[in-house]
Amino acid sequence: MKLIVGLGNPGEKYEDTKHNLGFVVLDALFQELTPVEKTAWKENKKFNSLLAKIGDLILAKPQTFMNASGMAVAKIANFYKIKLTDLWVIHDEIDLPLEEIRIVRGRGAAGHRGVESIIKELGTEDFVRFRLGIGHPGPGSGDKEVERYVLALFGKGEKSKARRMVKKTVKAIQLALNKGLERAMNQFK
Repeated sequence: MKLIVGLGNPGEKYEDTKHNLGFVVLDALFQELTPVEKTAWKENKKFNSLLAKIGDLILAKPQTFMNASGMAVAKIANFYKIKLTDLWVIHDEIDLPLEEIRIVRGRGAAGHRGVESIIKELGTEDFVRFRLGIGHPGPGSGDKEVERYVLALFGKGEKSKARRMVKKTVKAIQLALNKGLERAMNQFK
């Protein structure tokens, strides 16, 4: 069984922000994998998440807000006895240019508070991450500028790149599911 988690913030206010790319990718993956109206997202208060089960896959969108994502992820992973190699986390990444995707395992959070929360709650960084580049607000940006940047909407010139990245990420996940994670990691370096 695999647990694929998309990171984001719940609520309409955050829906289309850069920080919610994990949710956007999970919604696109969900549409690709599910027959019409057979499966749906279900709110699970025990895990404080929206969940969808598709065969031996569990898709999760924590509703704890980004900085506390680890609480929900740890509860789900422990309940379903998910091996760390079968935990895949999808999130935005300011240290990559817009539209670039990297798949990594066992890496530090690099300042991403949602990933920090997961590492803290699991006690390890040995899980898979799909890092989705959103670009950086610029050199010398402090915490406030970075926060404003990740909580902003994509600009006009960025929207088409973001859409292409979402489609590319769904293909990367499907490749990893069907042909193995190593193959996907090699293709999306």
